[in-house]
Amino acid sequence: MVGIVKNIRHMSGIQRRWILNSLGVSVLVAVIGLTAFAAVVSNSFTSSMQTSLQTQASSYAAFISKNYTDSYNTFYQNIRSLMYEFNSQGKFEMQVINRYGTLLDSSNRNNATHLSGIPIETPDVKAAQAGYITPWVGDDPVTGERILAVSVPMTLQGIQSIGAIRCVTSMERVGVRVFQYVGIGIGVCLLFILFIVSINLLFLRGILVPVREINRVSKRIAEGGYGVRIEKTYRDEMGELVDNINHMSGEIGAAERLKNDFISSVSHELRTPLTAINGWGETLLNANMNDSGEIRKGLRIILKETSRLSNMVEELLDFTRIESGRMRLDISPIDIASELEEIIYLHMDALKRDGIALTYTQPDEVPGISGDRARLKQVFVNILDNAAKHGGSGKRIDAALTVEPDWVVITVRDYGPGIPESELPHVKYKFYKGSSSVRGSGIGLSVSDEIMRLHGGELLIESAEGEGTTVRLRLPRAVDNRKDESF
Repeated sequence: MVGIVKNIRHMSGIQRRWILNSLGVSVLVAVIGLTAFAAVVSNSFTSSMQTSLQTQASSYAAFISKNYTDSYNTFYQNIRSLMYEFNSQGKFEMQVINRYGTLLDSSNRNNATHLSGIPIETPDVKAAQAGYITPWVGDDPVTGERILAVSVPMTLQGIQSIGAIRCVTSMERVGVRVFQYVGIGIGVCLLFILFIVSINLLFLRGILVPVREINRVSKRIAEGGYGVRIEKTYRDEMGELVDNINHMSGEIGAAERLKNDFISSVSHELRTPLTAINGWGETLLNANMNDSGEIRKGLRIILKETSRLSNMVEELLDFTRIESGRMRLDISPIDIASELEEIIYLHMDALKRDGIALTYTQPDEVPGISGDRARLKQVFVNILDNAAKHGGSGKRIDAALTVEPDWVVITVRDYGPGIPESELPHVKYKFYKGSSSVRGSGIGLSVSDEIMRLHGGELLIESAEGEGTTVRLRLPRAVDNRKDESF
């Protein structure tokens, strides 16, 4: 136990608290158990001794009552003979009490000499005088010693009381036996406490080893080691915690990469139009003001790049709104066919100048929907622009509006090179560009997907290398209870 106490002093905080708590509980249980055990042992030995004394006293009382004669001398001689032959002096003392409660004789010759004729007024003697047997534990009135006494009445022909046989023993014997058994109990309790502490130390080792590893990895993550993982060796709650820490590390690493991609992508995309604007600004500043063709060309490029910058800023603002949960939809009834047709014909001429043919079909009757007019236009424009940028080499884009029982579906297909199968699951991720060399921020499709989700719809992409890409926008025919929904 001394070694355990020394080891506890050198334990870490959680170890020390755990062991002290379990040790405190174990000691409390041991103390309560020992107390109850000592009480049970004491009562058991007392009861056993009481039964033994009562048996002895009853046997001798019956013998004397049977051999009693009217002659006092004969009676007294029988008593003296009985005391002389009594051979249990080492275990208990036997006394003969007359009908008045006075000691006639005792197997203890010293008491027989000095206490003869002295009244004994203990509860057991008084009960015997009344014809009852009531064992008594208390302090001897003469010696002050703790004793157990049993008095059994002697009767003549079962009616007339002629006194009592009293058996007395010291309670010291009970104390010695209780002490012996409690000593054994203390040894068992110490082994129990040692076992509990050992089991707790083994249990704590199974907890503290992964906790220390988690603490070490957490410090590395805090110092910038994003993406660091912990080896999983447990399948319980600790294993679940390790999974969560690994997931958190991966998410932080992904967020860090996203931040770096964001900065890199935005810096690159901003640099290109700014370079063009700056270059043409210097060119126009030094140009011949009479050359209207050159001036118009430069202004056209500046306006085009300025429009690109404006669109990029809008995408970035939408991205930040989505990331911070502040994107708001202004829901109202929409004639989706009219809105889409307007966007199609606005793009048709521009695409035709680039050598891309745009076709569009729709049914005669198209149900209206509920949605945010500006946000849905933003999605349509983005999908058409992507088809032109990534699939323009196919020189053809097909757009169609169809109606399903619960959905209005807008389909845009290009005939370009398509998207590699390995990249298809990632194309809607933020800042993902894959192997494409086309310029762009990499967030337009991500923003469009989020807008569709907020409308209760979905953006689906199918593609095959060499065969082009098909984008389907599915919107519910009725979108209710979404006014001023914020995300």
